[in-house]
Amino acid sequence: MAHVTNELIYEVLKSVQSRMGNLESGLREVKQELISIRGHITSMQTDIRNIYDKLDRHEDRLERIERRLELRELAEPETPYGSDP
Repeated sequence: MAHVTNELIYEVLKSVQSRMGNLESGLREVKQELISIRGHITSMQTDIRNIYDKLDRHEDRLERIERRLELRELAEPETPYGSDP
């Protein structure tokens, strides 16, 4: 069995400390990437909400146009396009 000395324990602890430092650095990078992704998702949600708002306005406008056309069609006399003379 190998003899365990303070120097050996110290070297192992230095290695563990170095690896923990690397893990902490990697974790910071992952956190930054998540923050960036969260920002992009928020921007996309805002864009989608704006698109839906615009679609709603177009739909309302189209409904008003359809209502006006129906009123105009009722006021105009009908002409028989497909009937036989």
